[in-house]
Amino acid sequence: MTLLNPSARTPVLRDVALLVARVALGVILIAHGWQKFSEWTIAGTQESFAGMGIPLPQVSAVFVAGAELVGGAALVIGLLTPIAALVNLIAQVGAIVLVHASAGVFVDDGGFELVLAIAAGLFVLLLAGGGRFSVDRLFSRSVASRGK
Repeated sequence: MTLLNPSARTPVLRDVALLVARVALGVILIAHGWQKFSEWTIAGTQESFAGMGIPLPQVSAVFVAGAELVGGAALVIGLLTPIAALVNLIAQVGAIVLVHASAGVFVDDGGFELVLAIAAGLFVLLLAGGGRFSVDRLFSRSVASRGK
């Protein structure tokens, strides 16, 4: 039934959906990563992480800020999409478990709703890949043509 699965008859819709998800999630991640580097600074992020009880805050702050900034940019262009999604998914799950779950659902209360939504989108990209409109697709075509 097309109504329940519109991309079944028009597969390009799946690729458009993946593109929209990649760009939206990538922009959000870039903004958060940039904020950790420029506004809060890595030292400030480390201090904040330590105050939240995040293990190894010196390492965690650099990992998360880098994953968000670099991984977000990779998602926007669709480069190594499953890897960028996985690294950021790990960071989001950590944020849910270590920081946001105890505050409940609503983001206004420090809850997990935004982090969970980002994690869900990253999970889809991890499993579905970057789609037709991605750098990954260019590489997969290039590798496939060399194998023939």
